[in-house]
Amino acid sequence: MTRYIKVLLAGAFIASSPVGASLAFDDAEKKELGEIIKQYLIENPEVLVEAQTVLEQRQLIAQQQRLKSIITDMADDIANNSDDIVFGNPDGDVTIVEFFDYNCGYCKRAMSDMIEIVEKDPNVKFVLKEFPILGPESVEATSVSIAVNRIAPEKSAQFHTEMLGSSGRANKDKGMSIADSLGIDLVALEKELQDQTLLEGINKTYEIAQALEINGTPSYIVGEEPIFGAVGVSDILKKIQNMRSCGKATC
Repeated sequence: MTRYIKVLLAGAFIASSPVGASLAFDDAEKKELGEIIKQYLIENPEVLVEAQTVLEQRQLIAQQQRLKSIITDMADDIANNSDDIVFGNPDGDVTIVEFFDYNCGYCKRAMSDMIEIVEKDPNVKFVLKEFPILGPESVEATSVSIAVNRIAPEKSAQFHTEMLGSSGRANKDKGMSIADSLGIDLVALEKELQDQTLLEGINKTYEIAQALEINGTPSYIVGEEPIFGAVGVSDILKKIQNMRSCGKATC
């Protein structure tokens, strides 16, 4: 064993031991020890890479555990909110939650992914969580969507596909126009839009997203794992398969 390693181990022992806690290096000893450590790292730089890898792994595990705890604590608000539109099987054995914005171009493309998934797998519950982050018009569109789901839930899925599939900016006017084309009572819809609990629900989604570090759309939650970005059909189907085989999105 080299002298450098002996010094390093001795230093680590002293720093961590009850006896060492009462000891102190003088300035000369600190300088010498610092030079020894510096020289050792210069001669063995792979130690820094190994340390960084271990640190990143520990941070990832800590983040996963923290997010898992948050998802567990907020489970009902995340996956069982009556204001959220549900596609697929309401009693499916795997639930996918998607955070979306009606003015998000990636969300428009991700809608076809969702439709393909629920068509391929009849035992998936797909929950759509309104997350308007692209300006006031997105908040307007989301408000109309939630109001439609409240007063005409049987038409909410069709409203969603037409709204998200439309061209141009999504806003209140477009939402009301689509609702009118579906035969929804606009007077009742306008009245529902005045309900304060509607905006409170949107704010609750913001709180969930902030806690889970979700700041873009689309983002998903599968099991206890957040997934960021439009990852595509194959990746989501793999997560579904994992949930059934090992109970986690990533086995």
